[in-house]
Amino acid sequence: MMLEPIQYFLGAFSGGLVGFTLGLVGGGGSILAVPLMVYLVGVSNPHVAIGTSALAVAVNAATGLFSHARAHTVKWRCGGMYAGAGIIGAIGGSTAGKAFDGQKLLFLFALVMLVVGALMLRGRNAIGIPGAQCNRENAPKVLGYGLGTGIFSGFFGIGGGFLIVPGLVASTSMPIINAVGTSLVAVTAFGLTTSLNYALSGFVDWPLAGVFIVGGIVGGLVGTKAAKRLSGSGYLTTVFAALIFVVAGYMLWQSAKAFTA
Repeated sequence: MMLEPIQYFLGAFSGGLVGFTLGLVGGGGSILAVPLMVYLVGVSNPHVAIGTSALAVAVNAATGLFSHARAHTVKWRCGGMYAGAGIIGAIGGSTAGKAFDGQKLLFLFALVMLVVGALMLRGRNAIGIPGAQCNRENAPKVLGYGLGTGIFSGFFGIGGGFLIVPGLVASTSMPIINAVGTSLVAVTAFGLTTSLNYALSGFVDWPLAGVFIVGGIVGGLVGTKAAKRLSGSGYLTTVFAALIFVVAGYMLWQSAKAFTA
């Protein structure tokens, strides 16, 4: 499927938005990737939108991870445990997602966005314990959260950072800035797992993924710098949660016809 030049420009712009929010809050940006692909760029096949955005988000998350690693905000053991369990979930979730009707998948995706927006508002003022680590005591909790978010990530073709950040905080009590940096380990792993599964079925638009990634790298660098300055502010989370609600409402309106047709 060949896209028009303007669609590639919109893909780069969308990638910039996703990369910025990934760098800023460690997640949430990826949940915008699929609706941006479908409704702004104009990708007609929801499965192609999911597969392509999963690849782009994975690469953008890896870029953000590098920046956070330089800032020493990544807890690698926690990230590795979470990602390891999540990859198993992502394989199963993405396999199930490919077999699901595309428009109905978007409708369910929008419902998940509403839940995510509410969770972000609820945890916007969390502080955390600076020295929190992953150990034998909390390992079952960390692995359980990892598996669950991996399934969601694979099924909906998203990085899952918006679930991983609160999951890391809930299972380890680490501060939000550490959860943001650490979550990108899992976001990268989940995205690559999902995109490879979709690519095997021909559901990845490689040129579009390329321009999306370039835009995302630029946005991610800006977002990571902003995260260092504004990590203690709940205001940004509130604004982003509101944006999620608006996008979810639009998606519900657009995809509801799949259930009434």
